Amino acid sequence: MQYFVSVIDDRTNSATSDEMSAIDEFNRRLEAEGHWVFAGGLAAPSSATVIDNRGAEAIVTDGPFLESKEYLAGFWIMRAPDLDVALKLAAAGSKACNRKVEVRPFL
Repeated sequence: MQYFVSVIDDRTNSATSDEMSAIDEFNRRLEAEGHWVFAGGLAAPSSATVIDNRGAEAIVTDGPFLESKEYLAGFWIMRAPDLDVALKLAAAGSKACNRKVEVRPFL
């Protein structure tokens, strides 16, 4: 099963060099243990564009779809046999990036 692990932050480009090193080490661990699928950091919410094409015409809006103090700063997509393993991996990822994370299984 695959899990989406989102990194939650309240600042942009806030990772220190030590945190980036810890994230790189964690990513290597995920790869070595067969849990790695994909990961990435995201640009600031101010760079987002929301598109709503549910009506007659597409409406394009600058900025995030939701104003919030916290936002999605990055993510991992991990492979794990069950939720317990995914939660343990996410806890290690949270420690590595020094941020809160949220774990959600893919349908």
